Amino acid sequence: MAEIDTQAEAAGLLQQLGLKEYEAKCFVALTRMDTATAKDISEITDVPRTRVYDAIRVLEAQGLVEIQHTNPRQYRGVPLDEAARTLRRQYESRIDELQEALTAIEPAETNDEQVTHEVWSLSGTDGITSRSLQLLDEADTEVLFIISEDSLVTDETIETLQTVTARGVDVLVGTVTTEMRDRLRERVPDAEVFLSELEWLHAADDQIAIGRMLLVDESTILLSSLDESKGTEKAIFGRGFQNGLVVITRRLMATGLLPTRDPGK
Repeated sequence: MAEIDTQAEAAGLLQQLGLKEYEAKCFVALTRMDTATAKDISEITDVPRTRVYDAIRVLEAQGLVEIQHTNPRQYRGVPLDEAARTLRRQYESRIDELQEALTAIEPAETNDEQVTHEVWSLSGTDGITSRSLQLLDEADTEVLFIISEDSLVTDETIETLQTVTARGVDVLVGTVTTEMRDRLRERVPDAEVFLSELEWLHAADDQIAIGRMLLVDESTILLSSLDESKGTEKAIFGRGFQNGLVVITRRLMATGLLPTRDPGK
């Protein structure tokens, strides 16, 4: 049962990368065999033999399958590393094309006045991480970043912090554990890394914890919460010097700056 689940998961992921159902199932089947005929593939999948030929033609055109023109024809998948590189190139190319197409679209004309203060919400750790990285990239003068969970300190986040400090931006990072503090000090030596006094960042009885608090140039904030029972993250972010949310968050984060010169410095 576990093997069947794994195959179904792999086929589902391939469909997310652009393959159709039968194409994905045929490719997964070929990864299980050195070579196979259309009959072999059909027997270990629920793909009709006539549809196997169609799927193989598409897979061959995408550089994922090789064909030996014997009678009957033999098929084999390309090595997995090669297949992964091919799919990654195709996926990234589609993203680039999408970005270009969306950028080229003319903005709709509206009569709305420009908003100077805004608050938005986000859901999902991947999306929140992407927005955090974008805000860090936009920093001109100062970044204050308090993080409560080690899992949120990704390699990409660290690399972005390194880039930001290299631009001369003042970066202060608060952590809630000495282990996280020491790791960040080692990898982002130009940042000021300290133990925050915001103990309430940790989850209480309700299992809701503050995940990250990010303040950029004293005018843009991102504040996320973690539901540890569900493993989900939600966030809000706001802009504007006079935005009430920004003002309140600035004051809260300031209370965590007191131990900047802690004994472990």
